[in-house]
Amino acid sequence: MIDSSINKNIDRIATRLKTIPENPGVYQHLDASGTVIYVGKAKNLLRRVSSYFSHYDDKSAKIKMLVRNIYDIRVTVVATEVDALLLENSLIKRYQPRYNSMLKDDKSYPYLCITDEEYPRLLYTRNHKVKGQYFGPYPNGRILRELQDIIRQLFQYRTCNTMGNRPCMKHQIGLCGAPCAGKQTKAEYQATIENIRRILKGDFGEIVESMKERMFALADDLRFEEAERLKQKIHLLEEYQSRSTVVDTNVKDVDVVSILSDEKFAYVNMMRIKNGSIIYSFSNEIKKQLDESDEEILATVVPALHEQTQSTAREVILPFRVADIPEDYIQQNADPRGDRRKLLELSLRNVESYQKQCRHQRALTDGDAAPQAVKLLEKIQRALQLPTLPMDIECFDNSNIQGAYPVAGMVRFTGGKPNRKEYRKFNIKTVEGPDDYASMAEVIERRYSKNAPPDLLIVDGGEGQMRVAWEVIHNKLHLDIPIAGLAKNDKHRTSELLCFEGTAIKTVGLKPTDPLFHLLEQIQNEVHRFAITFHKDKRSKGTFRTSLTDIPGIGPKTAHDLLLRFGSVKQIQLQTLADLVDAIGPAKAQTLYNHLHSINV
Repeated sequence: MIDSSINKNIDRIATRLKTIPENPGVYQHLDASGTVIYVGKAKNLLRRVSSYFSHYDDKSAKIKMLVRNIYDIRVTVVATEVDALLLENSLIKRYQPRYNSMLKDDKSYPYLCITDEEYPRLLYTRNHKVKGQYFGPYPNGRILRELQDIIRQLFQYRTCNTMGNRPCMKHQIGLCGAPCAGKQTKAEYQATIENIRRILKGDFGEIVESMKERMFALADDLRFEEAERLKQKIHLLEEYQSRSTVVDTNVKDVDVVSILSDEKFAYVNMMRIKNGSIIYSFSNEIKKQLDESDEEILATVVPALHEQTQSTAREVILPFRVADIPEDYIQQNADPRGDRRKLLELSLRNVESYQKQCRHQRALTDGDAAPQAVKLLEKIQRALQLPTLPMDIECFDNSNIQGAYPVAGMVRFTGGKPNRKEYRKFNIKTVEGPDDYASMAEVIERRYSKNAPPDLLIVDGGEGQMRVAWEVIHNKLHLDIPIAGLAKNDKHRTSELLCFEGTAIKTVGLKPTDPLFHLLEQIQNEVHRFAITFHKDKRSKGTFRTSLTDIPGIGPKTAHDLLLRFGSVKQIQLQTLADLVDAIGPAKAQTLYNHLHSINV
């Protein structure tokens, strides 16, 4: 138990601990002003709460800070672990405790809302001020508006703030059935809203089937124009469903949650899957408050997301099992196979991309990237028509001499500057002879099969190297990484920037005096220098290998120690047997001495 030097209220807290039961429940830590500063759940309240005040030296700095500020403890006993989970989530939302890691305010994300009115409307909103049923959140407004446009083409519903008693312009152009004037009955209007609700929930099958039955009925009645209009709507809905379907439709109702974290932040992605389609996918950044593990963060975040998205799923796919999420609450699948594995991999790619966006945003706002560099990056983005600012640019180059000692180097520029900690060296493993294309294919596959992709990949070469990179990235790894090439002229000077336009390669016109040209030339020179240096190092080690490590019993470490001690092979040859024994021991020394004095090295 800690003493009063750490928390002056410890005697009071110790008395309070004696009254805490060993039941499941939720506990709240309060400061001297009565503010709730932390909320947690526990299977055994007494054991969990008492742990804060023991083994103090082993606690992290943030937990020590929390412990020093605890003035009182409040506990609530509940019947089950599920009740504890739900109550914890509710209290965190209510009190917003300082030391709890929380999702960003969900009001920053866009939603679609079916309003709670006699004749409901479908609204785009970023707040919950209107009464109704909310669908989302969606990752961005563009995706949401695309869905809203499709629904508008499929169904007629009112958009007016207040209903009048006669048809308006929207009815005349076919966007509203005019229930205000009795041209659409309340039952017909409610059926339309129910179909919209089904689409937002991902229930496409029943709608398509009922629309097809209606289409055939209209055709039987010889109402061909109406049947044709309905056929076009069915086609639109099926096209949208096919674009949103990512796995087998047998994956009925599933949530997928993945997480990445660094020292200060955790990044979480959630996807809602219904009948094989992604209903929505969004990511959230969480600032760590008490150095929580990924498992601890998911224990809080999964139920929060489940409630926030009004999920009906009884299964959640996770990268690992979370002990503090009761199976009675939701069934965990931490070892997914087949289509479910694909969904988890897709979620992980989404969270990797989101983590990178957040880091880039902080780099820009915190001043880590110079204004001139940002302007250059924006220029690259415009020139190559990139979807995001290329904060991370990676470039590859091969180096070998007639196929001997083949290597490759990769450099990364972050914010327009060399990021040397992220440079990588590659020994070519699968290619025999001087084959630059095959070498490039090998290193690109090795790099991006396990590592997050950059915002832009540059290959030091022309169309051939670009085609190789495209084949590996798009057709083999199924990634979407923008690819550019730097071609050289006859004088081995960078002469043009190449990029893909669809599957065709085009030249991006740049003047040699353009600052962007100088940045690209700097990247190319840097990767060439890095690859050449690595190749020289490997060549020198190759020479060293043939002169010493080819001696039976003399390995690389022994040879390295000898050269470090005596300076050169010639100096080693001049040593006495006793000197060598002192350096590497009698057995190896005798072998080395006999070899050096029997052949000419």
